[in-house]
Amino acid sequence: MKEREQGILGWVRESGFLLDRVAERYPELNLLKGVQQNPHYHREGDVYVHTKRVCGELLKLPQWDQLTSQDQEMLFLAAAFHDIGKPACTKLQDGRWTSPKHTIVGERVFRAMAYRGASRFKMTFWERERVAKLVRFHGLPAWFWKKKRMDYDLYRAAETVPLGLLYLLAKADARGRISDEPGELEEHGELFADYGKELGIWEKPFDFANAYTRYQYFHKEDLLPGAALFDPTEFDVWMMAGVPLSGKDTWIEKNGGGRPVISLDEIREELGISPKEGSGKVVNLAVSRARALLRNKEPFIWNATNLTQEIRQKLCGLFAGYGARVHMIYLEAPYEELLRRNQIRPRQIPEPVLEKMIDKLEMPETWEGHEVKYIPQADSE
Repeated sequence: MKEREQGILGWVRESGFLLDRVAERYPELNLLKGVQQNPHYHREGDVYVHTKRVCGELLKLPQWDQLTSQDQEMLFLAAAFHDIGKPACTKLQDGRWTSPKHTIVGERVFRAMAYRGASRFKMTFWERERVAKLVRFHGLPAWFWKKKRMDYDLYRAAETVPLGLLYLLAKADARGRISDEPGELEEHGELFADYGKELGIWEKPFDFANAYTRYQYFHKEDLLPGAALFDPTEFDVWMMAGVPLSGKDTWIEKNGGGRPVISLDEIREELGISPKEGSGKVVNLAVSRARALLRNKEPFIWNATNLTQEIRQKLCGLFAGYGARVHMIYLEAPYEELLRRNQIRPRQIPEPVLEKMIDKLEMPETWEGHEVKYIPQADSE
């Protein structure tokens, strides 16, 4: 417990849930200072001023004292970093300050900060991801009603974070601003709460009939979540995911069972193509080999970094289209270990390239495949 208290969650409590004190030890929060906001929505000041108000409003909520100590710490931390994507996204457009996609960027920024700074943050993989997803979805309660598929967005968010915590974060966010439309966002949050409870996902993800129905719901627009589909899948495909040197090859050696492996790195070496060159030819050959196995209904392993959701979903669509059950395996090695492995690697990855990959990573979400497994400590598995 003593070791954990030295991390950011323990410091959040020791600091008395005060943003300024948290920022003294975690200066990453100072990036929020001086970042401008649209006065129509934020007359209170820059992003740091807004964040400080949000953290204060969180403590005033009547539900605050009913939360567990762990939920209090993680919710406050999410409030402290909820707009951490704004420094990278904020721009002056048509005479107005705007921060498009700051929640999506904020998730990645927080994850990268906590990952690289693991010795200071001292968060478990699951704690880090819970906070990252609160950052990612903190705007949903205010704007869910404008989404094309309201149900889908709530079901998706519920897969990764309790909607009740998201609701409290959004309420504090709404109260922590001075806007021209006071109360409107908070009213939207109340509708979000009512709707989340009505869908039965307020405290936990929806209980789909089976993994196949769950996969199909998140990949088709006209399927009701309560359906119970017959699972027609015939064979298995494993898709690896994770930055280079995270342990994918080791996992395959231990768990691959002699199945065929399609490795983009091996194809690159086979063709004599440098990592600095384009990957189009490598991917085309890999897909061609995958199709041959898919046509024969032969299980195999797809070994590549697969860092973005767009890439993973294209592959999942290809594999599932042939009747495969897609098992996504995400592996993660500690940052310092990653750097050590790179130093002893015969062909080192240029450090800027490796760092860019860490920043680019979009964590696989639980709905992306028929099964998604996370292995945050590759060496210990």
